[in-house]
Amino acid sequence: MSQNTNTWGQPVGFALPDWQSRPRPEFIPFTGDYCFLEPLSAERHGRELYAAYALAEDGRDWTYMFAQPFNDEAAYLAYARQIENGHDPMHFAVIDKESRRAVGTLALMRIEPTHGVMEIGHVAFSPLLKQTRMATEAHYLLMRYAFEQLGYRRYEWKCDSCNQPSRNAALRLGFQLEGIFRQAIVYKGRSRDTCWFSIIDSEWPQVKLGFERWLSADNFDAGGRQRYRLEALRQG
Repeated sequence: MSQNTNTWGQPVGFALPDWQSRPRPEFIPFTGDYCFLEPLSAERHGRELYAAYALAEDGRDWTYMFAQPFNDEAAYLAYARQIENGHDPMHFAVIDKESRRAVGTLALMRIEPTHGVMEIGHVAFSPLLKQTRMATEAHYLLMRYAFEQLGYRRYEWKCDSCNQPSRNAALRLGFQLEGIFRQAIVYKGRSRDTCWFSIIDSEWPQVKLGFERWLSADNFDAGGRQRYRLEALRQG
């Protein structure tokens, strides 16, 4: 895109004369081929989520989360009640379409309708959800909602720079690393450098194509193993 200049010859960003503030996301359900997303409810989903998280061998999945590991169901239910009605972050439960059980959560957050920007965060996937078609589809459903239904321009992912699995996941899903904000946050008694990633609206068509190719039943063999990686299907 060519560089614009103002009346004084200074370089400025490209004009958006028709831009208007975008709608805020709503607490609505989303349906995919492999999973549902529903607004998080402690009453409906809490016990299933705690049981799913309890399948992990230890508490390492919570190291880079703001929440702590939960020692018992009551502790998780209290946490779920605290976050279920928030409008930023907006937490959604991921429901396995076959078992109809909640297996993880994720949230839309740092929502800026004026600028058309939001972030995906608080991604808490249980062992029943990690590295499954459901996990990828859950991200696809919210990303499609942001770009196509709400008309947002930018979709962000941020994580602790020490969290290599999260960094890898962002790149796999089509986000681009923009940089590292040093000493950005203090949490859990330690300093955090934060990696910033994004997808912008002009990139969405290619990112969407990769998702749809990867999620297609034809991309999986009889044993459920992927034939092609998401990154490869996003190219060309």
